Amino acid sequence: MEDENLTELGVAAAAAAIRHGDITSESYTSALLRRARENADLNSFITIDESAVLTAAGEADKARAAGSDAPLLGVPLGVKDSYATRGLRTTLGVETLGDFEPVEDAVVVGAVKDAGGIVFGKNNLVEMSFGLTGSNRRYGQVRNPYGHDHVPGGSSSGSGAAVSARIVPAAFGGDTVGSIRVPASLCGVVGFKPTTGRWPGGGVAPIAPTLDTAGILARNVEDCALIDQIVTKDMGPPPSDRSDLTGARFAYAPRQYLELVDPETETHFKDALQRLRDAGAEITEIDLGDDFSVLADRMTWNIFFRETRDAVSEFLHGNDFPVSFEEIYDELKPELRQVWSHLVLPSGPGFLARTDYDATLSVDRPELRRRFTEVFARKGFDALIFPTAPCPAPLIEQQSKFMVAGEEVSDLFLAKNTVPASGAGLPGISIPPRPDRERPPDRHRVRRRTRP
Repeated sequence: MEDENLTELGVAAAAAAIRHGDITSESYTSALLRRARENADLNSFITIDESAVLTAAGEADKARAAGSDAPLLGVPLGVKDSYATRGLRTTLGVETLGDFEPVEDAVVVGAVKDAGGIVFGKNNLVEMSFGLTGSNRRYGQVRNPYGHDHVPGGSSSGSGAAVSARIVPAAFGGDTVGSIRVPASLCGVVGFKPTTGRWPGGGVAPIAPTLDTAGILARNVEDCALIDQIVTKDMGPPPSDRSDLTGARFAYAPRQYLELVDPETETHFKDALQRLRDAGAEITEIDLGDDFSVLADRMTWNIFFRETRDAVSEFLHGNDFPVSFEEIYDELKPELRQVWSHLVLPSGPGFLARTDYDATLSVDRPELRRRFTEVFARKGFDALIFPTAPCPAPLIEQQSKFMVAGEEVSDLFLAKNTVPASGAGLPGISIPPRPDRERPPDRHRVRRRTRP
């Protein structure tokens, strides 16, 4: 099978082909490594140990010959560099940890290895996962495979870009306010954020434990479901491939999720609504309340910044990382250090008082959850649907401030629609609106595209 055909294989398809003897893990892995070298200018990986990856592939082929039928046998996966990986450097996106190799794997990584999977490499990310555009001062700006002058989203930037570019069939990420779903949206792949607490977080660098969850980016929903089963050991029936959605009930809330949206994005969303209707689904407009967005933003960002210092400090100490919170802080890029000094450090003028933090958890969060409970439990909708990101990927040179529908916004706008589900601890999945979307153009053609 030619390289191009091999790199098009998703997780489940590659695993099946290896189990059935149609391909070897070594041939598949070699094709992915060549793809990685061809797309090195995406900066989607911080670390790839080619020798170790090929050795692991060879061992997988021996295991298959000996009768192994492990569900991920011989399939290489990307891992966001906020996950600890035994014997493979784990930087959290900061220079301070540029040479650090953990002695234990994150729980999720261990589950993947137990299932026969291979760690292909460590995906680039925003420093300490604080950001939505893929900017990293030490390890380089991650670029969007559909247009190298556009951002890929973040903070799981390299994970989204690597899956989109067919370097790996799937890659692990982390999501606190949208860091899986946003890059999935901007890079045209599927991004699954599990219910907060569903996936084990051990060995994954945190931001805010109340909001954090590990998750996966892949090129189809089937692969996300397979990985979820392996990580959670919840081996229920596989998801059905339903083209007939008769009986499905979906809600959408334009006042809350389409208040400010790029016209092109709105067009694609409305087209998706019509295709769902054509497939038999019931689509109903709802209203989540005048103060919904204010409530969700206030609650989520209060928790996000208030929990960071304690969470990061405990993680570094508990996982034997050879640095302190203070050393991490001192080496942050100036823009991020300024944000931390204002909102994350207890001495900062914007640091949330304990009483206000308690009120956020005891008053605001239950109210946000009540709004969603009304949608799902009381009104019986199966899902709330909306554009994951309210606009296409902005240009890298304009990533801090850019225009949407005539209004200037900041990079935080990219997570406007993903914040509420994070605040409530709900699961979420970003699915490309056009399943038949073409693969990213070859490297020599990519700069001709202007709208990822």
